Amino acid sequence: MLIINGTVHTMDGLTIPNGYVAVSGDKIAKVGPMEECPDHWEGETLDARQGHILPGFIDAHCHLGMFGDALGFEADDGNEATDPCTPHLRAIDAVNPLDRCFEEARQAGVTTVLTGPGSANPISGQFAAIKTTGKWVDAMVVQAPAAMKLALGENPKCVYNERHETPVTRMATAAIIRENLAKALEYGEKLERAAEDEEEDKPDYDAKLEALLPVVRGELPVHIHAHRADDIATAIRISKEFGLKCVIVHGTEAHLTPELLVQEGVPVITGPCLGDRSKPELANMTIESPAVLALHGVKTAICTDHPEVPVQHLALCAAMAVKGGMNPEAALAAITINPAQIAGIDNRVGSLTPGKDADIVITSGHPINLFSRVQTVLIGGQRIKG
Repeated sequence: MLIINGTVHTMDGLTIPNGYVAVSGDKIAKVGPMEECPDHWEGETLDARQGHILPGFIDAHCHLGMFGDALGFEADDGNEATDPCTPHLRAIDAVNPLDRCFEEARQAGVTTVLTGPGSANPISGQFAAIKTTGKWVDAMVVQAPAAMKLALGENPKCVYNERHETPVTRMATAAIIRENLAKALEYGEKLERAAEDEEEDKPDYDAKLEALLPVVRGELPVHIHAHRADDIATAIRISKEFGLKCVIVHGTEAHLTPELLVQEGVPVITGPCLGDRSKPELANMTIESPAVLALHGVKTAICTDHPEVPVQHLALCAAMAVKGGMNPEAALAAITINPAQIAGIDNRVGSLTPGKDADIVITSGHPINLFSRVQTVLIGGQRIKG
């Protein structure tokens, strides 16, 4: 396919006022201004009619496919709230690709999501980065696992207080995380000694500690649910203690302490921004937070936290950030290249760079303009809409 006559937001540092994007198979082949457009290209030519051409949107944090739409408990697979430490749980074993919200995501231009377990447990399980088209999750995976989900603050406290079990304080939540990370380090050391010395016995297999090994080795990032500033500080403190690759998720009060995030080089996935202050730790929620973080140099992505905000409203959440003072191109980056980089999947998605997956969205106007419509969506070079 050859897409012509549109404003091309490459999201790799270049915006072309009147340009083209050439697709070969499932990859982006060429990008450039119309005066350099190939005269002949095998396949269909699609006229963007002065609309905007950009990479598919990426929701950096949601629970798409984990909480079935309008199906109640039977499809509620996002929280194993029976054990505060469940790192061995994998999103790909719960995602239902036939949930109708995947279609709503595609129609809105959301082509990739990071989805996984919720925040009931201090150590919740493994997130996956998946495309939003497909009938079985194995064929949709971009990267799995993509992150280990941890949670601090009010959610674990409330869940286990109702059960009259640990943890019911922030201290206990942090202690559970530390204890299991320390066990994983010890488990890894025993495995290494056994591999080097035949006389050393291997430790008994432990699914939880096996899942935590890439975390403590710094190979798998931790996405830490934290709203309050003190919880953000705890997340960074624990990450420094164990050498973890830390990403703050939600970060409702991150705008109050951006200096700490900049100092430690910790990115933030903000959101959801469309909702009420439904619990105490959301008291300082503001749509200005993404703008403040970006201005301070914090790598910032915007999420829906679907189903908290329906996934099809990701671009609307970016528009809310612009209303709060964020530069429109920075807001676009927060739903394209930034989440791709934070997730470590920017070699495939997040920008219109030759060689990357042909996940492309065409909008009637600037994608952050609320009056713009998503006209065409391609995922892997296949037309999904338009």
